[in-house]
Amino acid sequence: MGFRSIVKKLIPSTLFKTIEPYGHLGEAVVLNAVNGFPLRGIKVIGVTGTNGKTSTAFLIHKMLVHAGYKAGLMTTVAYGVGDNIKPQVAHMTSVSVPELLKRVKAMKRQGMEWLVLETTSHALAQQRVWGVGYEIAVMTNVTHEHLDYHGTFDRYRDAKRKMFDMANRNKRGMRLGIVNADDPSAALFVSDIKNHITYGVKEGDMRAKHIQQKPSGSRYMALYKSQPPAAPNVRQRIEEIKKQTNNLEEDAEYWINCRLPGSFNIYNSLAAVSVGHALGLSKEQIEQGIEALEGVEGRMTRIDEGQNFDVIIDYAHTPDSFEKLFKDLKPVVTGKLIVLFGSAGRRDEAKRAVQGELAGKYADEVVVTEEDDRDMDGNEIMEQIATGAEKAGKVRDKDLFLVHDRTEAINFAIKRARRGDTVLLLGKGHEKDILRNGPRAAELRHLPQDDHNQERVTKHKWNEIGSVRKALRG
Repeated sequence: MGFRSIVKKLIPSTLFKTIEPYGHLGEAVVLNAVNGFPLRGIKVIGVTGTNGKTSTAFLIHKMLVHAGYKAGLMTTVAYGVGDNIKPQVAHMTSVSVPELLKRVKAMKRQGMEWLVLETTSHALAQQRVWGVGYEIAVMTNVTHEHLDYHGTFDRYRDAKRKMFDMANRNKRGMRLGIVNADDPSAALFVSDIKNHITYGVKEGDMRAKHIQQKPSGSRYMALYKSQPPAAPNVRQRIEEIKKQTNNLEEDAEYWINCRLPGSFNIYNSLAAVSVGHALGLSKEQIEQGIEALEGVEGRMTRIDEGQNFDVIIDYAHTPDSFEKLFKDLKPVVTGKLIVLFGSAGRRDEAKRAVQGELAGKYADEVVVTEEDDRDMDGNEIMEQIATGAEKAGKVRDKDLFLVHDRTEAINFAIKRARRGDTVLLLGKGHEKDILRNGPRAAELRHLPQDDHNQERVTKHKWNEIGSVRKALRG
């Protein structure tokens, strides 16, 4: 048992939450000093939000690499420099301070000058990203999530706003925010930073027009209705980039082909376009860079083993992402929509019935299963989800099924599919492990969360794509 686990066990959970950020801050300060402040000189583009962080980060990174930038990437799914991207194994978005600095040092040795960094509310609240000089802060959206940790929506939202405050205090940077104008919290994020570009479908400086959606992606015109930010430090940065690329254009109209399906990826790609526009990338660099990204593992990933029905894997695990995904898919599904998902233990319980109700409303059949129970009662979690699905009219053993073992649930869902149906598997996406009850889980679950105690939580290898392929092959 590590020092953190011992402290967490000895003191009340409320007190631990209060002092935890100071421990991380101290760790960050000391380790940055010991390692010679490895992030110094790296231009960081931070991406935060409830949904879409990973896809947006991938789109920005691919666009920069395609334009010739020596750009690194650190996300939930993967990390690396240029096209040398490795899978992320750790079961968290923002890794620990030691791991972050270790990776940055290795990436600098590969010539990294820019870093696209997916940043969570946990990392911001816990001061784990102290020392990161954010050049640009990107907000995708803020909806119901992680209230188990933050307590209230306002605290959750304000934790994300800290990244904008950090970018605003970086006087050597662009002090630029890229904000989803269609999000209810947009005005607050805009108020946190000196310069901003807003984007959206309904509102924003950068707006999507003439949208054409297909199952394989979308095409639209991104129209920027005003000039780039006029602050002296931003103009200076753009002039520096112009000297490097020698092809800065002020064309504010871009025809975007995004190969990531779903209306939410129109927003994600718009955020990336806004970053490219702010950096002075040319029309061709932006358009070709966005189109160059073929997909992101576990994000609307289609699995084809020659079956006569569709199978899609996505990481969606919040009510907002569920509703957007269901609204996109339902109209284009020719047969039944079969949805499989669960809900993580030690996470926001309030969302479970809501997600169950959404699935019950849009799906023809709902299969409820595990999704990282940790040391909590998986059957109880499934019952909470089922309550919502039943509220939407689903009936157990008719169009609502509870199958706790995720492998068995996948096999069950696949066997129920017929020609023209769509099987949608949500919640795990790219993740390479699944957290299940340890031998003393029931006995010790009254204690504060501790995923490192193997008597309470056991980690098992997991591969959603591999499990689905195996099920399809029979």
